[in-house]
Amino acid sequence: MTAGTLASGVLFDFSGTLLRVEPVDRWLRAVLDAHGIRTTPEEFAAHAQALTAAGALPGGPAPRAVPPALRPLWDERDRTGELHRAAYTGLARQVPLPDPRLHDALYERHMSPEAWQPYPDTAVVLRTLAGRGVPVAVVSNIGWDLRPVFRHHGLDQYVSAYVLSYEHGVQKPDARLFRAGCEALGLDPARVLMVGDDARADGGAARIGCAVHLVRHLPVTERPDGLRPVLGMTAALDLDADLT
Repeated sequence: MTAGTLASGVLFDFSGTLLRVEPVDRWLRAVLDAHGIRTTPEEFAAHAQALTAAGALPGGPAPRAVPPALRPLWDERDRTGELHRAAYTGLARQVPLPDPRLHDALYERHMSPEAWQPYPDTAVVLRTLAGRGVPVAVVSNIGWDLRPVFRHHGLDQYVSAYVLSYEHGVQKPDARLFRAGCEALGLDPARVLMVGDDARADGGAARIGCAVHLVRHLPVTERPDGLRPVLGMTAALDLDADLT
């Protein structure tokens, strides 16, 4: 996109851009309650703190340090579902919990639609883009199918395509994932805006000619309108103008 040109399609990142995963303490509490496991307040706080430090919640705080044995998995975690699960359950297993089954249960919990909350302006921005005829694709580094999350929150109707790293075997910032997103929208990258929260991963879209707009990966309550600027950066493709 050249200066002053409006995008005719948008690629959105998922986690930290359109939706945010629940906090670690709520994630842990949901799994403990589901298994009927009770802890003292002190034990619960210690478990939550240790899981946070380990970076065991996908979409949550990053690990303070990745154990050397897990580094190869971590670096490639979004290329396949198996790698993603192994990386995050491996991080979780660094934390002793009351029942060893909880490490896998925590991973399962984070994939549930209830574990995710849209940012306050997600629905209105997606709905407005759809009303303008501006197509949207979700391009995500992820190891599982996020489509049920969008359906649960009533957002799927606004998404034209999903381009998920584990389904393509490559992860952002690999240009092939962004190119697949543009192809899914039927648009040249020069007409597409990539919106994400990671300058390195999402910024890779610039290599194929997309414009890039970054938002801050903040808790839902702290970012009420971070996506709204996208509306000023987009407009439906004027096919008649292109033919003149």
